[in-house]
Amino acid sequence: MEDNKQQRTGRWKLFAVIAICAAPMIASYLTYFVIKPEGRTNYGSLLDPRTYPMPALGTTTLDGKAVVLDDYKGKWIMLQVNDGDCQEPCQTKLYEMRQLRLTQGKDKDRIERVWLVTDNQPVETRLIREYDGTHILRANPNALKAWLPVDNGTTPADHIYMIDPLGNLMMRFPKDADPNKIKKDLNKLMKASRIG
Repeated sequence: MEDNKQQRTGRWKLFAVIAICAAPMIASYLTYFVIKPEGRTNYGSLLDPRTYPMPALGTTTLDGKAVVLDDYKGKWIMLQVNDGDCQEPCQTKLYEMRQLRLTQGKDKDRIERVWLVTDNQPVETRLIREYDGTHILRANPNALKAWLPVDNGTTPADHIYMIDPLGNLMMRFPKDADPNKIKKDLNKLMKASRIG
């Protein structure tokens, strides 16, 4: 009788030890296969540069001089696309790009801002002055549509894109993006990058 009681107690102790040892493994399997963490820490969508090689965009300055985005190689490029009639959403992106660059402190000179204008409308002088330092280039709208990926229900004009110092399109921020979250991504890019 005493032996049976000791055996039962011994079995319960053995099961408790096995359960304690197995708990972390079971928890990890549950977390991975049931909860499925994304493991993503960036806000912008990472793009595979091999899928989006930069085409010939036919870019020119506002006064008609030929310029290519490759002229800014060696720097990170924050890119926005819009027509020349830059309404509020376009102006908001221009403002945010300027402020985001400034938040990088000593790294701000590693970043260029580019606005690709998709038509022949004149750009307001006020905007050119207010966002001085933004490279304003005219580009072929069809080439841009074919090159720049978008979220469902959006156009390239809804996004801010990042091009790395080697000239690769590598990130797209969502429509009406949160500037604070973009700033965190930029901070990570500046810290992680040994180029540009």
